[in-house]
Amino acid sequence: MGKREFTIHVGPQHPALKEPENFVFKVDGEYVVDVEPRIGYNHRGIEKAMENRTYIQNLYIVERVCGICSNSHQTCYTQNVEELLGMEIPERAKYIRVLLAELERIHSHLLWLGVAAHEIGFDTLFYYIWRDREVVMDMLEEISGNRVNYAMPTIGGVRRDIAADKIPKYLKMLDVLEERTKFYKNICATEKTVLARADGVGFLSKEDAIRLNAVGPNLRASGVASDIRADSPYLVYDEIPWNVISYDSGDVFANVLVRVDETFESVNICRYCLEHLPDGPIRTIFSPLGKVPEGEAVSLVEAPRGELIHYIQSRGTDKPYRYKIRAPTLGNIPALCEKLRGGYIADIPIVLAGIDPCFSCTDRMVFVDEDRDKRWEMNGEQLRRYGVEWYK
Repeated sequence: MGKREFTIHVGPQHPALKEPENFVFKVDGEYVVDVEPRIGYNHRGIEKAMENRTYIQNLYIVERVCGICSNSHQTCYTQNVEELLGMEIPERAKYIRVLLAELERIHSHLLWLGVAAHEIGFDTLFYYIWRDREVVMDMLEEISGNRVNYAMPTIGGVRRDIAADKIPKYLKMLDVLEERTKFYKNICATEKTVLARADGVGFLSKEDAIRLNAVGPNLRASGVASDIRADSPYLVYDEIPWNVISYDSGDVFANVLVRVDETFESVNICRYCLEHLPDGPIRTIFSPLGKVPEGEAVSLVEAPRGELIHYIQSRGTDKPYRYKIRAPTLGNIPALCEKLRGGYIADIPIVLAGIDPCFSCTDRMVFVDEDRDKRWEMNGEQLRRYGVEWYK
């Protein structure tokens, strides 16, 4: 390290994020020279917990991987189990799942836009956006019964139906969301506070985005029009007219534009689902014994933050033998480090927030024997005994 360079720690607790995470920055004056992420402060062992519970019990565990994209995780999980079962869910259930997925995307993107405004000190915009976000929150609550964890997807379909007499009301609520989002896009495109803190900040080239395997809006903001809903369609995304949004400036401002325009696309998808909702049942019955045939499956969903991957392995029992989750934020961390290098220290909060990180989704843990420089895994019982001994 040169004479002018020194190291600063941002986190684990810091104002840029509401979750504990540590980034070690090497800085030269006001410039970031290098950054090293340190994950693992919020590891909850959900994958291991799922391996010790039945497929039905796991519906409620997997939803709690993340509060903002809980529906995405539950959709990914149910698709995995349904593939192992060879189960085809009803068309009406597919449309309702897409509707919930896009309402969740609207909720997530508006939440992020408000947080981004807060990170650059534009709290008036933050308050207005979060006020209008209540419209989609109210709609989600009326459809599912919950404002956060909606518990709508279930193995074989969905838990609740959409009442026909409520559809006109939901369409009017979507009109309000579209109108208000247009207003906020105009503010973001013209307000000097936003432009000064977002335009040209946190640059990620198209080549680096591909090389570092960025996902979601972070990838599409660098000019790569890749979206699981289009690249590997699931549910009924191949039946619904919609567009993949991308911008090529690769900065935080492009992240803003991608998410705002995706909100418009999500509104249109929701309208289509409500106006073309097919008749029929909303679920196929899952055996009460709950046993799933031996096999393995991989499910991909385009969560609001990007590509979400779930892997499952079954040994023919009522519990998964192995479950593995790759959340979008984990995929975006290498690209995030590239965006931070060469920028100002003052821009760290907005560049971090720019990828819309969720570290409770991301955190992983491994045991390391420092004497032998060797890694190993623990099963559930070994982990329980380790905890008992540790807390003695």
